[in-house]
Amino acid sequence: MASGDDTTARPFHLCRVDEPVPAALRGAVAAIGNFDGVHRGHRALAAAVREEARAGDHPAVALTFEPHPRAFFRPEAPMFRLTGEHAKEILFAHSGLDGLIVRRFDADLAGTSARAFVMDFLRDGLGLSGVVVGHDFHFGRAREGTPSLLRDLCREAGLTCRLVDPVALLGEEEPVSSSKIRNALADGDVARANALLGYRWFVTAEVRHGDKRGRVLGYPTANLMLADCALAHGIYAVRIKLPDGAIKDGVASYGRRPTFDDGAPLLEVNLFDFAGDLYGQELAVEFVAYIRGEERFASADDLIARMHLDAAEAKRLLAADAVPSMLA
Repeated sequence: MASGDDTTARPFHLCRVDEPVPAALRGAVAAIGNFDGVHRGHRALAAAVREEARAGDHPAVALTFEPHPRAFFRPEAPMFRLTGEHAKEILFAHSGLDGLIVRRFDADLAGTSARAFVMDFLRDGLGLSGVVVGHDFHFGRAREGTPSLLRDLCREAGLTCRLVDPVALLGEEEPVSSSKIRNALADGDVARANALLGYRWFVTAEVRHGDKRGRVLGYPTANLMLADCALAHGIYAVRIKLPDGAIKDGVASYGRRPTFDDGAPLLEVNLFDFAGDLYGQELAVEFVAYIRGEERFASADDLIARMHLDAAEAKRLLAADAVPSMLA
């Protein structure tokens, strides 16, 4: 995690959807949220929940929901998620918390009253001893629950309740938000997105078979399909974590391949100094820097010449990068 986080080694317990809360996490203090991106503001919640939990000798956890509530309420409008379920697990495992509890967001939960959410779901169902939320946290049926109501209900339920102020980058007034990060990535502004996150944004996906064109061009690639991704089409300097834990530098293209087929958007990753079969395996790909936009070239030779320049630029950018990594 970024400098200043408590990353003292502690057992990390992952409680996925429909799994019972393990004994090690009963009586926990929970930071509650959707946590898309697990950005600087979210990590302020993690720091606060660690403090609250340690004060009472309780476990400290994050409580989040799947699917994302927006996807539940608006399934017809695909959402650019910064962190899928696996990426969120990776990030919280680095957070210094004792665990992550994931619960299903469905019609029953969406229809739960604010009172029932606190009394039945948080206290009786999950066995929490306290909660930590952002200053604008709303909950319960039709978002009827306000921060002030949460305080009152928690007091009545015997739970502690702490509200955390928003976090802004130094010199900025508006707080860090997931929407700001999505907008930065949609503009290809990886540096801005990573600054708001406090680490290098990354994706996880399984390597799929492609048309093997990269081999012919001299740049074999691992091809990954990213669901509902609004990342700007273009060329990026990246780092890749292999299934065995090794980290490799590389250059990646995200887009429709206009020189050839204008197909569905695909992430094509060329790993430097690597030879091996990755088909069917999951990779984590960190985006370090944006190099250029996607272009259509007059010939394969013109594309190859530009790929040589892109690879050289990626190596230069990677050598100069100092943003914290979540994959190490």
